[in-house]
Amino acid sequence: MARKERRDNSKLRELMEEYGVKTMEDVHNFVKMLTAETIQTALDAELEGELGYSKYDYKNKDTDNSRNGYSQKTVQGNLGEMEINVPRDRKGEFEPQLVKKHQTDVSAIEDKVIFLYSQGVSTRDIQKTMREMYGIEVDDSRVSRITDKLIPVIREWQERPLQSVYAMVILDAVHYSVRENGVVTKKAAYVAIGTDLEGRKDVLGIWLGVTESAKYWLNVLTGLKNRGVKDILIASVDGLSGFVEAIHAAFPQTEVQRCVIHQIRASTRYVSYKDVKAFSSDLKPIYKAATEDSALAALDELEAKWGGKYALGVKSWRVNWPELSTMFKYPTEIRTLIYTTNAIENFNRQLRKVTKTKSAFVSDDALMKILYLATMNITEKWTMPIRNWGTILDHLMIYFGDRVPVTL
Repeated sequence: MARKERRDNSKLRELMEEYGVKTMEDVHNFVKMLTAETIQTALDAELEGELGYSKYDYKNKDTDNSRNGYSQKTVQGNLGEMEINVPRDRKGEFEPQLVKKHQTDVSAIEDKVIFLYSQGVSTRDIQKTMREMYGIEVDDSRVSRITDKLIPVIREWQERPLQSVYAMVILDAVHYSVRENGVVTKKAAYVAIGTDLEGRKDVLGIWLGVTESAKYWLNVLTGLKNRGVKDILIASVDGLSGFVEAIHAAFPQTEVQRCVIHQIRASTRYVSYKDVKAFSSDLKPIYKAATEDSALAALDELEAKWGGKYALGVKSWRVNWPELSTMFKYPTEIRTLIYTTNAIENFNRQLRKVTKTKSAFVSDDALMKILYLATMNITEKWTMPIRNWGTILDHLMIYFGDRVPVTL
């Protein structure tokens, strides 16, 4: 799969070099050309469906009608006017639905389809909406063709250069069902959200793997290094086995904070339902403590009260303490940012809003398209730095010294 992605990206780069893309005006014209070619391909596919045979597949021709060249047409899109060639048939019976005979504005087609797709609207409802609101027939294959133009864009986004240092990175995964060879399998969408040294958040990438594992996370982290990330000051993670080792293999100096909320859920798994409320209440003095010493004293009290009844629930705090206690090194402003993975869980919750209508995606590409579109919609609102970032950065400069580059 990785080799195929590199080939596709190289083709895009070759095209850009061929068309001499060097300025923003060149980019504008290049995208307009690609849009026109996308519409052109869809129109050709419409005629192919009408005639029942592909352009050179005469053996399967079962009609006395045939292709009859093209007629040129100027249409208006979001990027300006475009020249397209509308295919004709010999009998003059072909009525294109994507761009109708007297239609001169095509901006509604791709934008509306992609917008609806990004909101998690089913293909059937997209068809209905486009028919009722715009008088355009859009079938399953046409939705795929329109949204497939996102695939090279997604790949470029996944491989874009990143900043050299991130103050914090939160790592988590959300799971989806995807069909492969007629069988539904579970896929993990690995998500990394980084906060840069200006206090601004960004989704560094989304990667699909068969199951969540420390080995795959190491691949993700190595990919971040290959895209220019040299250092991560603090990483917040869930309780996946081997996660800490994977982080340190890629970024040996990174401080790791295990998510306290995940730890609470894991430890109360061993507690009887009738005792969960009381046990959880006795956990609060541990993670709400002002210092590590007072947190350890609270953990001793927890063990004295519950250790005999729920030894495993208490032991998990002792075993994971090296990563659970990282937060006590830092002041409240930093501690509240790293002790849970709430930021990424909120992000994942918004992803689920647009994917909940899908019991299973037809392919990895179908899943990635909607995750990418949802990500663009979510991050569009991430315009402001984290509150009190100046104070937080001052603390980070004291704690991490030369690892925080100073820009004048």
